[in-house]
Order: sequence, then C-alpha cells, then structure tokens
Amino acid sequence: MDRLVRAFKNSMRAFVRLSRSETAFQQELALFVVAFPVGWWLAGSWSGYGILLASILFLIVVEVLNTGIEAACNAVSREFDIDIQLAKDCGSLAVLLAMVLVAAVWGFAAVEAWRGVPV
Repeated sequence: MDRLVRAFKNSMRAFVRLSRSETAFQQELALFVVAFPVGWWLAGSWSGYGILLASILFLIVVEVLNTGIEAACNAVSREFDIDIQLAKDCGSLAVLLAMVLVAAVWGFAAVEAWRGVPV
C-alpha cells in the first residue's frame, strides 16, 4: 500500500508541475472540462459519452508522455543530436495523431447528433 501512496504523490507532483508550466497540458485540461457538458449534450448514449471523454483523456496521456520524452532528452543534452530530434519529433507526432483521433471521434458524434441517426 505504501508503494501506491508514493506513486500517487509522484503523479500528483507531475500533475501540479504540468498544470503550472505546460501550456499544451493546460489547454487540454480546459478542453476536458468543457467536454463534460458538451459531450453530454452531444452523445447519444452513455457509451458514446464515455468514448468522447476517453478520446480527450487519451490526448492528455499522450501529451504527458511527450512532455516526459522532451524532459528526458533535455536532461541528456540540449545540443543538437539527430537521435534526440527524432525522439522529440516522434512524441510530437504522437500528440498530433491523438488530436486527429479526438477530432474524428467528436466529428462523428456531431454528425450523428445533427442528423439524428448513427453514422
């Protein structure tokens, strides 16, 4: 149980730090807060609502991992290195793909809500 408590404290430390210093994380948290009522209005079912919110949570998870990759790379070296550039670019690509996923999920939900029938 002690291990879980320490892991939770470490996670909260990261959450607070990202909330205070990382603009992308702050924006995605704001998006998640806005998604609660908008998703409820947009979703046709509980499962649809869960998928809408889960897509944004997935984006936040990917953003956290990307920030961790960037921090680790910066701790190794701030000088240009082709492998470090690739690591950072891959993290950035992962965030972009997660954003595309969010847009697709929310777009399909919007079309369903507008048309009144599942796509």
